Amino acid sequence: MGGTMRRVSCVIAFFVLGFVLLGTEKASWAKSNLETITQRWSRTQTFKDDLGATLDITVTYYSAEYIGAVVQQEAEKNLWTSDEMENYKYNLLKNLRLDEAIPIQIAFNNNGPTMHMAPFDGMVTLRIGNKVYKPIDYDKRFNFRLQGKIDGLVYFPRYDEKTGKPLLDGVNTVQLELSSGISSTTEGRRVQFLWDVGRDDPEKIYGGKAATQLEIDRLLKRTERLTAEKVDLEGKLKAIYEELLTIQKRIDELQKQQ
Repeated sequence: MGGTMRRVSCVIAFFVLGFVLLGTEKASWAKSNLETITQRWSRTQTFKDDLGATLDITVTYYSAEYIGAVVQQEAEKNLWTSDEMENYKYNLLKNLRLDEAIPIQIAFNNNGPTMHMAPFDGMVTLRIGNKVYKPIDYDKRFNFRLQGKIDGLVYFPRYDEKTGKPLLDGVNTVQLELSSGISSTTEGRRVQFLWDVGRDDPEKIYGGKAATQLEIDRLLKRTERLTAEKVDLEGKLKAIYEELLTIQKRIDELQKQQ
């Protein structure tokens, strides 16, 4: 009996070890996959001056492929169920404001003169196709004087403000441009980072329950905005109509005096 129990325990231990090793292998693969994909969507430039000061700038474009790899790594690492993964993905997309913005992470490592970048939204733009856009929001710490390291997100519009159409539709490249005035180390130099977004595959992230809920959230916000505009236009139209009635009444009065 004792021998049988030992054999059963060994079999159980074997399967448990197999699951652990399989989980470890999957997590390792997910991490390696994320590192490979990060190289495609992360750009680094190093600037030096004559006195030896250096400034490293790393920018990461949150593509669908990159976000999908982040989600996959976390899911594999934590052995999440599909529902747990979808919940994490929804919260991540929400924090990145994917329902309204194009998020780009910027990291500075300044080993030179103090940087003065306030107001930061006047220092950075995103070129989408042949149009240039300012941030709709950004990490306000970028407004502080900087020496050392800092990183944060900058959000650019994802949809046309008037039509609601996606700005990235039919676009092959986007380019982040920083003013050379962000630092004396970059003065007079071009600070630009280019991505081939035409190669990105939105299906890697914009499928599933999380993306559906995010799209619902976006459409609800759009509905609220359009409803507010409708009420405002109706008010203006009413005022115009009343003024037209007043004008016509006065015209009728004047014509009677002729």
